[in-house]
Amino acid sequence: MSLSLDLIKAIRTGRLPDVVAALDAGAPVEMHDDEGDPGLPLGIACFMGHLEIVRELIKRGAKASLPNNLDPTSPLSLATRGGRTEVVRALIELGAEVPPGMQTGLSEHEVALARLKFHHTSAAQPIQPAIEDLPVFEEIELVRCFGTDTGVLDADMIRAAREMSRKDKPK
Repeated sequence: MSLSLDLIKAIRTGRLPDVVAALDAGAPVEMHDDEGDPGLPLGIACFMGHLEIVRELIKRGAKASLPNNLDPTSPLSLATRGGRTEVVRALIELGAEVPPGMQTGLSEHEVALARLKFHHTSAAQPIQPAIEDLPVFEEIELVRCFGTDTGVLDADMIRAAREMSRKDKPK
């Protein structure tokens, strides 16, 4: 069997060790489907909801975001169609752009938090803002705090994420 087929089989069965073995043996992380669209391995993993495989493929060079994520074969569209909200969240955290108006299955708050995590952890950005330019966030873990109004915290996070996205847009 070819390395490409080994990789696809491992992805479809959800076996991360087999995916790693196929990639280590030289299987290409980027393949085109029958229509010529890029990202076949990542697309399959996204649609099937294999989160750790998605992370591994992106770590190895698969593109989390295509020029048009509204394309039905984009990783974001496939994860959305498959109802895989955890994969959608991970894709956004790994740099996938959510086109305006795209329904991802995540709330606006969840999308904003995922974007914020990408901006916070991204080593791919060529210019890091100065420490004083970054907003200060306090992480509050509310375990079993029934009746606690977290609306203010949610509003602050959404506002901060919007401000960061405005700073990121070219002028």
